[in-house]
Amino acid sequence: MAGYQFVIADDHPLFRDALKQTLASMFSDSLLEVAGSLNELTAVIEKLEDVDLVLLDLKMPGVQGFSGLLYLRAQYPNIPVVIVSANEEPQVIHRAMDLGASGYITKSSPLDHMHNALKSVLEGELTVPEGIDLDAAGDTETDEMISRLATLTPQQVRVLMMLQEGLLNKQIAYEISVSEATVKAHVSAILQKLQVESRTQAVIAANRVDGSLSDAMES
Repeated sequence: MAGYQFVIADDHPLFRDALKQTLASMFSDSLLEVAGSLNELTAVIEKLEDVDLVLLDLKMPGVQGFSGLLYLRAQYPNIPVVIVSANEEPQVIHRAMDLGASGYITKSSPLDHMHNALKSVLEGELTVPEGIDLDAAGDTETDEMISRLATLTPQQVRVLMMLQEGLLNKQIAYEISVSEATVKAHVSAILQKLQVESRTQAVIAANRVDGSLSDAMES
């Protein structure tokens, strides 16, 4: 296989470089770019304009929980995203796939497994570690919230991410270069789409979706 454009998003330089070398050996003549934060990742995607696959770590600067995946799926719905993470908890894998990931690869995976998994995604299939049943029933309330989160626009996802960080409307307006009135409009839309009554409830709802990831990372 040749000619693909991959972007590796991971804030650990050693693993990032190792993964880049691995992909170079698997997919000859492919373009491989790296990013260490969500801002760097979006800048690379905008520069390339024709990315075939993003390999995303779940934890890096600018990303809180699954927010990075949620943002990418909203902003670039046609670019498949594969999570590459040290986290092997089944509930985390399920959440990632529910939020639109095309695949999930653990960092402990053998090279041949990684190659086959990426090949499958590039052919339009979904891939998860062995033993993970994507058809297994999940938590209904959380599944409903995931569906609501998926209706947010990219800008609304960014605003929600900043609400989770505790930023005020004025601070959010500065960060995304819009007026406070525009931020208030985004917040109102977020509350309506998530079916909650306050920004605090919106943050709680988003954190509930992130809960399985946070719990797994702390354990």
